[in-house]
Amino acid sequence: MSIDRQLEEGTEVHLDFEKLRAVAQADHPVIPVAVQDVESKAVLLIGYANQQALEHALEHRVATFWSTSRNELWIKGSTSGNRLELIDIRINCEQNSLLYLVRLKGDGACHTRENGRARYGCYYRSIRRGKLTFVDPKALPE
Repeated sequence: MSIDRQLEEGTEVHLDFEKLRAVAQADHPVIPVAVQDVESKAVLLIGYANQQALEHALEHRVATFWSTSRNELWIKGSTSGNRLELIDIRINCEQNSLLYLVRLKGDGACHTRENGRARYGCYYRSIRRGKLTFVDPKALPE
């Protein structure tokens, strides 16, 4: 199994504690963006936005990010068709993170797939007894 498959589909925990260090050293200043389904209230994903991404999101009313891995504007759904319609943007108290409230327009928000369809959100596994267990990303914990 490739490292990407292990990370996205495996049951072993391999958390990337270096991600924020790499983001902080990138060429573009960004802030974190939590993305929440306006109807279910589920958190779908975490991304990053720079000024260009924020302006695009506000103008076009679609979730837009700055891809820290590709170093380019990432308009969610531009290639997959799984758009996230932007309903509102909230700013936290210290003005150093955003919350995009969105409505899904397509199969789901995650780039990973299950049965040929995009997963609803990126938080589809839970740590249980030191292993990852697949869960319904819309369901609340038991």
